[in-house]
Amino acid sequence: MSDLQATSNMTDTKSAHDSARQPDQPEARPLPNSLVLGVVLFGFWLLWSGQYTPLLLSFGVASCLFVLLLSRTMNIADEEGAPILLALRPFSYAPWLIKEIVVSNFDVARRVLDPSLPIRPQMLKVKASQKGDLARVIFANSITLTPGTVSVDIQGDQITIHALSDKAAEFDETGEMDRRVTRLEGAR
Repeated sequence: MSDLQATSNMTDTKSAHDSARQPDQPEARPLPNSLVLGVVLFGFWLLWSGQYTPLLLSFGVASCLFVLLLSRTMNIADEEGAPILLALRPFSYAPWLIKEIVVSNFDVARRVLDPSLPIRPQMLKVKASQKGDLARVIFANSITLTPGTVSVDIQGDQITIHALSDKAAEFDETGEMDRRVTRLEGAR
């Protein structure tokens, strides 16, 4: 058998082995997510323990490594469990969301106290442009946190919303919150 045929047979065997991999076999999680999770776990351990003796610090490191090993074994140290991309972005999103919550609070209070202002409850669907489930949940929760609107259902990339008034419905339909949460996620 020539060297070319032997190389061809080895390539065929390798591709057959790769295709024989079980589809339900979980793939390994990226190491950076595990590192972030480990640092966060140890940081919380330090904050809550308040003990900084060498023996207790070594127990803390050991317990955090054990939990990290378990989470890697169970394949749950993913981008949602340790969201690296969301590290500093909430600091730009949170002030805007707080401002919108305050503005909506005043609008709902005015509508409740002044009978001449219309209350027109309605259901509407908005498209969520976020790629990941975590970002869609942040978007839906942001809608619910804003008075006058409640996220009722999420089906794929569609979020069903109950809005108290036309003004609240118009705000959700403008897509400003959707764009900001998408920016928070890191997608453009």
